[in-house]
Parts: sequence; structure tokens; C-alpha cells
Amino acid sequence: MKLAAEGKISLDEISDSLDLCLGCRACETACPTNVQYGKILESFKVAKSESNQSPFIEKLALQNALPNKFWQKAAVRTLGIYQKTKLNKLARKSGLLRVLPERLRAFEEITPVVQPPKRKVRQNTILPKKAKLNVAFFTGCVMDVFFAKINDLSIRLLEHAGCHVTIIKEQTCCGALQHHSGDKSFTKKLAKENITAFEQAEYDYVVNSIGGCGAMLVEYDKLLENEPQWVERAEKFAKKNIDISVILSSLGISFEKEINKVVTYQPSCHLLNVQKVKDDPVKLITSIPGLTYLPLPQADMCCGSAGIYNIVHYEESMDILDEKMKHVHTVRPAVIVTSNPGCHLQMCLGVKREGLEKKIRVVHIVELLAEACGIEAV
Repeated sequence: MKLAAEGKISLDEISDSLDLCLGCRACETACPTNVQYGKILESFKVAKSESNQSPFIEKLALQNALPNKFWQKAAVRTLGIYQKTKLNKLARKSGLLRVLPERLRAFEEITPVVQPPKRKVRQNTILPKKAKLNVAFFTGCVMDVFFAKINDLSIRLLEHAGCHVTIIKEQTCCGALQHHSGDKSFTKKLAKENITAFEQAEYDYVVNSIGGCGAMLVEYDKLLENEPQWVERAEKFAKKNIDISVILSSLGISFEKEINKVVTYQPSCHLLNVQKVKDDPVKLITSIPGLTYLPLPQADMCCGSAGIYNIVHYEESMDILDEKMKHVHTVRPAVIVTSNPGCHLQMCLGVKREGLEKKIRVVHIVELLAEACGIEAV
């Protein structure tokens, strides 16, 4: 990358190698000289994006669909109809899905049952008697389409822990996927919209339950560092962003039931390597009554999801996932806990590829905690 920046070699000469980088940023945690590889990789992706026109479908999805609440709601309704009418099962049995590329067929089969957000939860009708913290909740875009239930449970858990939770309606996509694709200008646009939205009122924290989104949000100050009119606002916003596991671990939560299962945890790379959140999720998991926790060997190795990596580089992603599943076999868990929607879907796919759907359940940490607390997304 240094040689390319100096004009001594072309971007094409390094693209094949760098395109295969997961961007997990584990190298940053190991580097003794604190090389900011994520920033360097970002500059490569931006340069490549500027030299090569992005495919129309990719641009449409990342710039128009993901940040747009109308299209998000339309996606929920469409997927809901597709699943409730059992068209998904018919399409699989009839072979209609064979027209799709293998990567899309694979993820169609493990798509979770979508549910629209619960209005009662989002309207703050369930409030603690005396709030310990006043927090705003970041819902995300992909998360609120495929995992709205987890967002609803997150809100209930925060209230259970004594927080007053507010949903900012004007919030938008965090920009992580656009950033991964090298579209820096559009990522900045989304960042500015979010900063402006959350400046409407003062909150102790902006909480999310999405490892990848959180990593983007805490680095808005780096994204906007060359824009004097925005950098101070971005720094203030970034400092307030925090993962839900840190808040719940700090405040403490009371459990109502035992979960007598063998559980392991696959951390999100961006939660671990960018947000530097390592111990809090494990502390919460191990505090659940009756639960047997077994650490996953090489848990800090990426699962192969990595934003849109498992779509763009499907075969390589599956090779990485196969390695991850070898470690899962050594633990033999009944439950795999995740902390990011991309990791969640990837581990679901890994379980399916191994034929373990009836033996292993993949859950977000919020789902596990809510179950132990006797909380449902009413």
C-alpha cells in the first residue's frame, strides 16, 4: 500500500491480495508499533472505489435501500409475507431458488423469521421507576430488518437494568457497510445525519447491540477528522457510544430462571478489536444461573462474515467458517452466543453446513440474557 501510495506500483497489482483482507483489524491489537492498519486499508478501498465504478445494484442497496426507512419497512413486510405464506419452503422444494447464485441460496435458507418492531416497546411505555441512566438506543438498519426482536429485547433489558431509553426517529444507517465498500463520501453523509439526530437532547450514552455498527459509530471522529466544523461534534458523539454488554455488565441485571445449557461465545471482531470490548459479554454470560460456559478455541479468529465479505468472497468466507466450525466441534455447545447480526447469520450458516441445526442454537447475547431474566418483547 505504501508503494502504491508513492506511485511505484499500481492499485491493480495489490488488489487481489488486499481484497481478501477481512478487515477484522486483529493485526492492530497485535502490532507492537501501533500501526493503524484499518485506516490504511480504508484509504486503499477509497482509492479503488474512485478508480472503479461500483456495480449499480451494490450502489442502489448501500445508498438508497439501507438508509431509507421506507425500504426497510417494505423489506420487513415482503419477507414477512414470503415466510408466513410458506413461499420460502415452496421455493426451496420446487427448485426455484436454483436460479440464484449459491451464496444467495445459502443465506436465504438461514434467514431468521422477521418480525416488525414492537410499537409498545419503541414508544417507551415501560419505564423504570427511577432511571439510573438516560440513554438513546441505536437501532441500525440491517438489524432492524432481520433482528428487530433483538432490538426490542435490548430496550427491555436496558429498562430492566434501570435505564430510561429513547429511540431517536431521525437516526439512520451507521455507514459501516458503505465504509467497507470504499464509499467514504456517503459514509460521511450518514455520520453527519446521525450526529445531528442524536444532538437533539443530552444522553449519558448512545447504546447499541451491534458490534459492527458500534465500531463505526465510535470512529466518527476519525472519519470526520479533516472537517473542522464537524470534528468536535463527532468526538463528543463517538465518546458516548457504547455496546449494550458494557452497560448491562456495569449496572448489573437480576435473573429469574436457570439456563442449564453448555454455551460458548463467538465475539464480533469489531466489538473486540475496535471497541476493545472483551470481558463484559463473557462476564454477563457466566453470571447466568445454571449455565456451563466453555471458551471457544481461537475465538478471536474471524468467522468470515466481515461486513459484506461473505457475499463478495463467498468461497473464501466458507473456508474460514469451516475452520471456525472445527473449533465449535471441540466444545460441543448447545448454544453459540454472538454479538453482531453478520456474525449471527454466519454462525447459523456454519451450523447448517455441519448438519447441527437440531443440536446447536445460535443466539444473540441479548436473547440469552432476556431469556434468563424472563423478559419478552411484548
